[in-house]
Amino acid sequence: MSQYGVGLRTVMRSAVFLTAGALTVPALAGCGSPDPAGKPLAGPDIAPAARDRIADGGTLRWAVDAVPETLNTFQADADGATARVAQAVLPSMYRMDAAGRAEINADYLESAKVVETEPKQVVLYKLNQQAVWSNGREIGAADFAAQWRALSGKDSAYWTARNAGYERIERIERGDNDLEVRVTFRRTYADWKSLFSPLYPKEIMGSPDAFNEGARRKLKLTAGPFTLKKVDREDDEVVLTRSPRWWGRPAKLDGIVLSAVPREKRAAALAKGEIDVADVDAATVRRVERTRGVEVRKSLEPAYTQLALNGAGGPLADERVRRAVARALDRGELARAVLKPLGLPTKPVGSHVALAGQAAYADGSGALGDQDMKEARALLADAGWEPGEGKKAAGAEKEAAEGEKTKPDKAKPEKSAAEEDDDGTYIVGEDNKGEGGGDEGRELAQDGKQHLKGSAPGAYAPKGTAAPSSAAGAGPLAKDGKALSLRFVLPSGPGSQTLATVAERIRRMLDRVGIRTEVSKVEEEGYFKDHIASGEYDLALYSWPTSAFPATDARPIYAKPVPAADGSLSVEQNYTRVGTDQVDQLFDQAVGTLDESEARALMRKADARIWAAAGSIPLYQRPQLTATKKNLANAGAFGFATPVYEDMGYLKPTPRPSST
Repeated sequence: MSQYGVGLRTVMRSAVFLTAGALTVPALAGCGSPDPAGKPLAGPDIAPAARDRIADGGTLRWAVDAVPETLNTFQADADGATARVAQAVLPSMYRMDAAGRAEINADYLESAKVVETEPKQVVLYKLNQQAVWSNGREIGAADFAAQWRALSGKDSAYWTARNAGYERIERIERGDNDLEVRVTFRRTYADWKSLFSPLYPKEIMGSPDAFNEGARRKLKLTAGPFTLKKVDREDDEVVLTRSPRWWGRPAKLDGIVLSAVPREKRAAALAKGEIDVADVDAATVRRVERTRGVEVRKSLEPAYTQLALNGAGGPLADERVRRAVARALDRGELARAVLKPLGLPTKPVGSHVALAGQAAYADGSGALGDQDMKEARALLADAGWEPGEGKKAAGAEKEAAEGEKTKPDKAKPEKSAAEEDDDGTYIVGEDNKGEGGGDEGRELAQDGKQHLKGSAPGAYAPKGTAAPSSAAGAGPLAKDGKALSLRFVLPSGPGSQTLATVAERIRRMLDRVGIRTEVSKVEEEGYFKDHIASGEYDLALYSWPTSAFPATDARPIYAKPVPAADGSLSVEQNYTRVGTDQVDQLFDQAVGTLDESEARALMRKADARIWAAAGSIPLYQRPQLTATKKNLANAGAFGFATPVYEDMGYLKPTPRPSST
């Protein structure tokens, strides 16, 4: 995903048709209806102050997880500290506002707009005439062109981690003067505003050596309110100083020092005055708040925590079992457990592709439905899971006898009954296809026209499927002599207590419908790589960021896994291994239209189908807790907003009243 999102960022097969008209996707807001995107659940908490109230000078000591391995945000090992440096010292054509929407950055751009659509899309950038690199050279078309060539994917000598959007560019050229840049696309690209943020100079992007190695430890040129002084690996810090070449509002601070401080040591470092600002965990909030001169500023991150269900094999390969897990969850309870003690809004996340306030957001969770224990048990019964411990000996004997015959082919995703007849455009609850899936003009289930008055939307078992009684449902379930048990993988170590609390509540909810879970705590360092990315889990909790450009950034997370040339399964970032041609098509359509309203509608339809497939269940927006010195202004918990580094600083002392 993009820099606004996991690790800087960054699916699902169509759900089985269970009963005609039972599963619906909420109708999109019509003309005159309120914007379903709504407002952000929490705004920035940064102690805003006018610049005239802020003293000139001072150094801000900012805790980060580690000194960045690279200063190149387009490399695979770029991290949050890499992004922090880039935001302070490099140009970005657009920045995020408090609602998580892209706004033009006037320090670099006078304007940017699509000036042609036929025969090809052309975007004309008009640069701020004062915008220069730290050597005095004007920022111009040559820098844009060098970045495009490096990130286009055509030259394998560049070790790039992402090139989304750049591969759609056909050419870049100077406009009518040096301040104009014309970008012509070979294919229409809706998310063109995501490009060139950050923008690196041609001296870095112009050669593979400079890109691959040169930009890892230093930046030859910068163009921001701050410049990079040094990366000191002995002292574990990055030092930024006020840029003398900056043409915008002068930075209030003399400098910013990014210091590597482990999370568990930050409370003590704040108390000793060794750092001035640091993200902290919920477990240390009360301790930090007792520190004199320090406060905790709170918002919600542009990221959400989800329950991931690995659909590659085992019980969760059956969509009915995945939906049963989802219908057993009280997402509201889980959100309250995490956010209420912090005094933050507790509304569960309703979308996989955006968060409340962002343009693409709409609550699509109705495509799956709220907690319904009876329905969860009925889905499990329909999938063949019945009360009983499971006959282990008989089951083991049967499994040994049938062995390879029942073993799923890792190179090919298992197909459900619905997928056997699905050409990739089959929609849950639909007998016919419609917008986004082929035949135009036909009614869609998600248009709300199949929703029966008084019934709840969601994934239902076929009519006639008897749900076990509450008492029976509380007992363990088995099928073919094998007990229904799922491996729930969690990280251990500092900062994992919140996930442990959420997991325990999920375990209890699943237990009530007869789904047993085996909790497996693993080392935090290898949690994502060794378990999530490799598919060694049934259930897991991890977070994804969201961005202003979901058609680009969210697509790899929900793309349908496909067999790779070596026989393995290529999943991109879809670690649930649940995908659908229909979702892929909707993403492709959204990224290929310049009609913003149409793009939002397509993304919301894609999200509804992702909900229906139940490969991942969004739970809550992640809390953002930042401890700062009380007299620090315009810094803290930024929420969606891009930090404005030149406005950060320490408040001037309040004059004492005269005694006369």
